[in-house]
Amino acid sequence: MTTRAVVVAAGSGTRFGGQKQFLLLNGSTVAAQSVALARSVADQVVLVVPAEYDGDGEGADLVVTGGDSRSASVRAGLAALDPCDIVVIHDAARPQASTELFHAVVAAVAGGADAAIPGVAISDTVKRVEGTRVVDTLNRDELVAVQTPQAFRADVLERAHASGDGATDDAALVERQGGHVVIVPGSYENIKITQRTDVLRLHQGGTMRIGHGYDVHRLGDDDTRPLMLGLVHVPGTPGLLGHSDADVATHALCDAILGAAGLGDLGRHFPDSDESIRGIASSELVTSVVGRVAELSLRVASADITIVAERPKLSPFMPAMSRALSAVVGAPVSVKATTTEGLDAIGRGEGIAATAVVLLEEIR
Repeated sequence: MTTRAVVVAAGSGTRFGGQKQFLLLNGSTVAAQSVALARSVADQVVLVVPAEYDGDGEGADLVVTGGDSRSASVRAGLAALDPCDIVVIHDAARPQASTELFHAVVAAVAGGADAAIPGVAISDTVKRVEGTRVVDTLNRDELVAVQTPQAFRADVLERAHASGDGATDDAALVERQGGHVVIVPGSYENIKITQRTDVLRLHQGGTMRIGHGYDVHRLGDDDTRPLMLGLVHVPGTPGLLGHSDADVATHALCDAILGAAGLGDLGRHFPDSDESIRGIASSELVTSVVGRVAELSLRVASADITIVAERPKLSPFMPAMSRALSAVVGAPVSVKATTTEGLDAIGRGEGIAATAVVLLEEIR
């Protein structure tokens, strides 16, 4: 069965503030990357562009000018295609769709469907509104967010477009004709560039940032105050003194994460002058810190912590600390311990210190 493709790159980029489809991303334009993906299944690729386009074709076989709507642009692309059995439509602004996804939608149509579209589950609650008033809450278990590439039997898609109707995706036109449309598993990595922050998420081999953290607290003599280290209760020793639960290992980790992101230290975000957070659990602190760096499109790639303590013996608790911290930050966290061989205040058993090194990576 012959397969041909239309890559739609005719948008004005109003929401983005420019024509995102022709941005350079990792050495080639977004549109060129989408054309290359389409070629993994198609014998011929037609690129649909704006009227003012003056590029080199982005590697497509044919370049045609689009219309005043997405559906009109797709129709322009279909008109330029040679006859075929299956047509794939792909939005140029999705340069990270995998070749496996292209093959999956084509295989579904070759297997008997009129159309096949990628879909991913919706994690947010979805409500229907009229103006600002909520009128219904939809069952998200019955909903998916759809993507491109979308594959179609060529004759079915041509009949659907012959109506001249418009739609946000081509599958909707086939649905209106009573066509058999199936869903194949999509990918959350198949991001559509809509806002400028999306470009940062798509950069491959992005910036890696290193941060270092340090914290020290004095050991108390109150047996009722728990000793918390690495989010784990270490019994048999009075807890450390501090405004929070004084978990030096977690505090050092937080400082390293914040430092790598250029956000200062833990004290800036949770000052000991704030009585509302007295006694706060360090699990809350590290969760907040991870959330703050995520707002900058950063996440922890890995972390290494060294606890410096003369007492108590920590080796039985370190695996639990590693598991607890790894679960919170969403990345491997190694936890080690050492002593100062009896030197200084730590060596005299007056306190416990910790250092941490963190590697942050850009979220793609």
